[in-house]
Amino acid sequence: MGFADLLEQVGSTGRFQVVHTLLLCLPVLMMASHNLLQNFVAGVPPHFCSAHTNFSASTRMSAAEKLHITVPIDANGSPEKCRRYESPQWHLLANNGSTDPEVWEQAALRGCDDGWTYDERERSSSIISEWHLVCSLRSLKSMGQTVYMGGVLVGAGVFGALADHFGRRVLLTMCYLLMAVSGTCAAFSPSFSLFCLFRFMCGMALSGVGLNSFSLIVEWIPTRVRTVVGTGTGYFYTMGQLILALVAYFIRDWRWLTFAVSLPFYVAFLYSWWLLESSRWLALKHKPEQAVKNLRAVARYNGRRADGKKIDVEVVQSSMKKEMSGCKSSYTSLDLFRTPTMRKMTVCLSAVWFSTSFGYYGLSMDLQKFGVDIYLIQVIFGAVDFPAKVIINITMSYCGRRLSQCGGIVLAGITILSNLFVPYDKQMLRTCLAVIGKGCLAASFNCCFLWSGELYPTILRQSGLGWVSMMARLGAMAAPLVLLLGEYVTWLPGFVFGLVPLVSGIAALLLPETLNTPLPDTIQDVEDRGTGRISKTEKKEAIFLQDNADNLLKQTS
Repeated sequence: MGFADLLEQVGSTGRFQVVHTLLLCLPVLMMASHNLLQNFVAGVPPHFCSAHTNFSASTRMSAAEKLHITVPIDANGSPEKCRRYESPQWHLLANNGSTDPEVWEQAALRGCDDGWTYDERERSSSIISEWHLVCSLRSLKSMGQTVYMGGVLVGAGVFGALADHFGRRVLLTMCYLLMAVSGTCAAFSPSFSLFCLFRFMCGMALSGVGLNSFSLIVEWIPTRVRTVVGTGTGYFYTMGQLILALVAYFIRDWRWLTFAVSLPFYVAFLYSWWLLESSRWLALKHKPEQAVKNLRAVARYNGRRADGKKIDVEVVQSSMKKEMSGCKSSYTSLDLFRTPTMRKMTVCLSAVWFSTSFGYYGLSMDLQKFGVDIYLIQVIFGAVDFPAKVIINITMSYCGRRLSQCGGIVLAGITILSNLFVPYDKQMLRTCLAVIGKGCLAASFNCCFLWSGELYPTILRQSGLGWVSMMARLGAMAAPLVLLLGEYVTWLPGFVFGLVPLVSGIAALLLPETLNTPLPDTIQDVEDRGTGRISKTEKKEAIFLQDNADNLLKQTS
């Protein structure tokens, strides 16, 4: 008897699992809003230099005429963004005034000493217009997203390790509150520095929410439904992308938009006290009394009170005797590298997570470059995740995790590289290829989360997920910096974003398959899997799964 048997006894797919999973998934809807918030709060509006303060012109002069005599025209026929005439060029208003570049280029030019004028018809405000992050300060836009992803990276390491020591639920509750408070503070920050600080804290909290939610889900459900539930969780993130487009469309002010996507986490904090800690983790942490209490609570909720009363401390200890005896009192992130199989697994997963996140945010964080309405492209980029995750769910269930992961990430790299050969004026084709690539990377992300949770043992699952999530955030931090290279070599960002996923596809092939295998609980379970040995618990659960499959086949025939 193992934990899987205890879970079956109290109801492995009952009402508790449905409600518990739903409550954990609801905040995931708003995680996408924070990850992709930069597209809307940091959208760069059309802008040009404001006229000098001592400029006085007839009130009958139109705005277009004022612009014409104060700001030069660039090579594309648009007003210069970062320079203006030192003095008004009145001769340009004359009927015979020349707009020949040779004429106005002789005029003295200077920077935007008196600030900028923004076209705010699209959005009433953004952090760009709020703090003038244009011209010499334009790199701060990318820095804001990099700082946020830095917070996600730090949070993955901190909250991942702490959750393996103090539990999933208590850390999840703390992260809900931190997300709500720091998001609110970011919304009303008086300076860009404070905005970045609070966004950093939002990133930390988001890591804790994602990692602990996923672990609490997979550790309370049986093996046979893990793929479906794991993929279903990903759909909540996809829905969140569509919700962001809708909310951003109606809330055009960046402060109120930031506050709106942070507010639901206050609600999540309040109901998180109902959530139950993982009994699997409690047993392995030598807290069998609390594990029994939680198992009985699940039994009551699932209408199996009598079966729950049969479970006591002795039953839990005897059921998980091998796993509990094989656990040390404490583990650190170094244990992810101590043994051969764990070391190989961690290195390969790090490469896969880094490249997936690198390509994903490289495509998703600069939607303005596609020349399509930003709300429409956000909806398209979100909607493509639905068919992508349906396909990856099917392939994971029938072809396995390894081939699905490798296929998704390699195909993404191919589509991104293909865009390099499409002329820039063919925006429709370029957008279609980018959408396909983004869908492949979204599917890869879905597989990453499920596969990593199945590969790492219970006693190190949060530390392992925290580590690979840190690698993903390194990729997300690198993405906006690589985008800056486009100012010098236009094709270089696309080349890098396509090449990295292609190379990491090799790493995915080196990982073990986990289709229809039980969750490992100890490092020894992982090493046994790596060397081809199968424990008695695994054999028993494999027989159980096969019997269920045979019975289902007989019923359908």
